[in-house]
Amino acid sequence: MKRVAILGSTGSIGRQALDVVATQGDRVSVVGLAAGRNWELLAEQAVRYKPSVVSVSRREDAERVKARLGSDIEVLHGEDGLRAVACARGGDVVLVAITGVAALLPTIDAIMMSRNIALANKELLVAAGLMITEMAKGMGVRLLPVDSEHSAVWQCLHGRQTEVGSIVLTASGGPFRTWSREAMERAVAADALRHPTWSMGSKITIDSATLMNKGLEVIEARWLFDVDYDNIEVLVHPQSIVHGMARLTDGTVMACLSITDMRIPIQYAFTYPDRWEMELPALEFTALGQLAFEKPDFDRFPGLKLAYEAGRVAGTAPCVFNAANEVAVNAFLQGGIGYFDIVNTVQAVLDKHEVVERPGLSEILSADQWARGYAGKIIRRVNG
Repeated sequence: MKRVAILGSTGSIGRQALDVVATQGDRVSVVGLAAGRNWELLAEQAVRYKPSVVSVSRREDAERVKARLGSDIEVLHGEDGLRAVACARGGDVVLVAITGVAALLPTIDAIMMSRNIALANKELLVAAGLMITEMAKGMGVRLLPVDSEHSAVWQCLHGRQTEVGSIVLTASGGPFRTWSREAMERAVAADALRHPTWSMGSKITIDSATLMNKGLEVIEARWLFDVDYDNIEVLVHPQSIVHGMARLTDGTVMACLSITDMRIPIQYAFTYPDRWEMELPALEFTALGQLAFEKPDFDRFPGLKLAYEAGRVAGTAPCVFNAANEVAVNAFLQGGIGYFDIVNTVQAVLDKHEVVERPGLSEILSADQWARGYAGKIIRRVNG
C-alpha cells in the first residue's frame, strides 16, 4: 500500500492523481489533501478518499469544510495547513502539484520527514534546484518526476546514468508552432489557450505557447538528472507521442512513448520502482501516421533561449526568471500586455537583477519577491 499526500488536489494534476487512486484503491490510499479556494470540491474529495487532514487557503473556507466533514478529518488553512498536509502521518509520497514557490516550504518539510517527492511543480527546482537536490540527497529522499517529459527521460535513464551523453525533451510546439512572428505579435490569451494536444491549467498553457514551459523544464532537468545545459536538447514534436529521449554514448537513443495522458507518469511516480497495470487505450503505431521532429525557433520563441541563459548564470537568476514570468503571464491573461511583452518583461527583470551565486532559503524567497515587484513595475510602465 502506497500512502500519498496531494498538494493541489483540486487542480488538473491533483484530480488526475485521485483518478489513479480510484482505480488503484486497494494499493494506494490518501493521507492528506490540500487545495486553494475550491473548498467545495476539496470537501467532496475528502468524503470520498478519507484523508486524516485537509487544508484550504482561507480560514472562512476551512470553517465551511469543517461543517461538511464533521470531526473525523482535521481541517486546517493557510501555509501552516499546507505544511501539515505535506507531513501528514503515515505518508510515503507527497505529490507537489501546486504552482509557484508556495510549494517550497511544505516540500522542504516533507523532505525532512523523509517523504519521497512526486514533483509536478517546475518552480521548485527552477528556483531552488541546488538547495532541494542537496537536501533530498542528504535525507535519502527520491525526487520522482511527474511532468511527462521528465518522467520519460527518467525511465530512459534507469540504470544507464554512466552511459548517457545527453537528454532530449520534446515540446508539442503549442498553438503557435506554425504562426509567423507577425501573427504572434497580435495574439491574445484566447489564442494562446488553444493547446493542440494537452488539457492543462491556464498558466501552464500560456507557458506552452511561449515555450517558457520548456525553458523551465530545461532548468528542472539540469537538477533532476545532474546534466550540463550543453547536454540538454529540446525538439519540437507536434504529435506529443515521444515524451523524452536519452542519447547514449555509443550513439544509441532510448525513447519513451505513450498516449497523452498524465495519469501514466502520475501513477509511475506513486508506484516506483514497481509498474502497475492501467486500463488506458493502447498506443497504436499503425494509426500514428508519422512522428515528426523540428528544432525550436528561438526568434519566434525567445523565452526558451532566455531560460538556457538564466540557467547557465545559475544562482538566483532562474528564480527571478520564473517569478517574472508568472507575473507577466498573469498580465497577459488579463489583457494587460501583449504576447511578446511576456519574454520582454522577464528579460528586463533579469537585466536588473543582482545575482546571488549560492542562495539559501531567505535569498531565494527575497529574489522571488523582488522579481515579482519589479515585473509588476515594468508592466505598469508598459500600460502607461
